Amino acid sequence: MHFDPTLALAAFGIGIVVGLTGMGGGALMTPVLVLFFGVAPLTAVSSDLVASAVMKPVGSFVHLRRGTVALPLVKWLCIGSVPSAFAGVLIARALGNDEAVQSGIKVALGIALLIAAAGLAIRGYTRLLERARVRDGRLEPLPQDRPDVAVRPLPTVLVGAVGGLVVGVTSVGSGSLIIIALMALYPGLTASRLVGTDLLQAVPLVFSAAVGHILFGDFQLDLTTALVVGAVPGTWLGAQLSSRAPGGLIRRALAFVLCASALKLLDVDNATTGIILIAALLITPLIWMLIRHRHGFTPLPWREPQEPRPERETAGV
Repeated sequence: MHFDPTLALAAFGIGIVVGLTGMGGGALMTPVLVLFFGVAPLTAVSSDLVASAVMKPVGSFVHLRRGTVALPLVKWLCIGSVPSAFAGVLIARALGNDEAVQSGIKVALGIALLIAAAGLAIRGYTRLLERARVRDGRLEPLPQDRPDVAVRPLPTVLVGAVGGLVVGVTSVGSGSLIIIALMALYPGLTASRLVGTDLLQAVPLVFSAAVGHILFGDFQLDLTTALVVGAVPGTWLGAQLSSRAPGGLIRRALAFVLCASALKLLDVDNATTGIILIAALLITPLIWMLIRHRHGFTPLPWREPQEPRPERETAGV
């Protein structure tokens, strides 16, 4: 068995992002395997999911111990996600393993990453609007923590089912897609509870998909071992930091990486990819400054007067 320390180091960095934000497992790990380590897409999906089945419980245990998990939501999400994740593996397997299927999985990955990146941008904007309404007295400030969540069973099950299907086929979505849907359904959840809830619901979801890929996918033990060795300590470290560090900057960086990975997975040429990413680096901050100014905030967030604010505000904007 060949162990790749470079791959383990990359997995360590991705694990930190997963533990810190609840996002970026399949959305970063699978593209890294495909783009930088030359792993076939189906093999990357299979090995990433099996590694995630070991990685996710580490971060979720930290959040369970700290009480930052909405357990009723986990139950309803899993009712939808666990069977659909396994079904997604069967669908991917039924499509075959030839070049056309591998290409199709790459395209599906690219589209899923673009959706995830767009969701992150939408989340940042809605958080800014919420802060403006609180400041102007049009919205009551949310308390630091809301342990009692009014569960919406049917929408929650549907989110789990759709997310599980996407995860089973592409390995993307257990964090980046589902957590965005949770933000829309349950805006009262603080950032740390969103991350903790998402990490815990992803444990049975990813385990179901991982079992399917072990049985029917293209799982490789040496590849998965390197991922686990790097990702597990990274996830533990990220989860330890998640209740202390603001997630806004990390989510912006994650959105940039998601876009870059998506463009390459969609076979956009290097020159065009470079132009798009450079333009995003130069133009996006200016647009964000204008949006902040329009809603009455200082263009540069670090120049704002420091006031005690609810955690969900500091983490999302």
